[in-house]
Amino acid sequence: MNIILIGFRGTGKTAAGKLVARRLGWEFIDADDYLEKKTGKGIATIFDEGGEKLFRQIEESVIAELCGLEHKVIAAGGGAVLSKKNVKNMKKSGMVVLLEADADTIYERLKADAKTRSQRPRLTDKDMHDEIVHLLDYRRKYYDKAADYRIDTSQRPPEEVAEEIVTAFEEKLST
Repeated sequence: MNIILIGFRGTGKTAAGKLVARRLGWEFIDADDYLEKKTGKGIATIFDEGGEKLFRQIEESVIAELCGLEHKVIAAGGGAVLSKKNVKNMKKSGMVVLLEADADTIYERLKADAKTRSQRPRLTDKDMHDEIVHLLDYRRKYYDKAADYRIDTSQRPPEEVAEEIVTAFEEKLST
């Protein structure tokens, strides 16, 4: 059984996920970081070489591999839910928790994150805020379909989010 965190970039999957893993005594794995280590290439390079299609193919194999592990807190990439195969693997692997935030909060968080600027490719030709609004709207139905549990992280510190995830997971285990 695993806990898989889904949601847009900047919703707190890494920050909360590390805290959840520490609390449970499990390992935290960021799927994007794992993908980069496995391929020896940055995500932006993969996009440059083969576009989003190539990235999503590699991502599917990484998600399948990670979902085959046990007692992990896995932060899936923001678009991982676009693949039915990924969603099936995540749901089979454990509890899928959607971390949500409003577009303005995500925008402010991403502006402050050097990793986002240097390693994450733009997915549209829109400016960053408009891209966030557009992608959130487009992905909403995919996030909704994949989620077993959801948390709005907009005005909440990672510690509080992590505590809610652990509580929800323990409740799920006891039912």
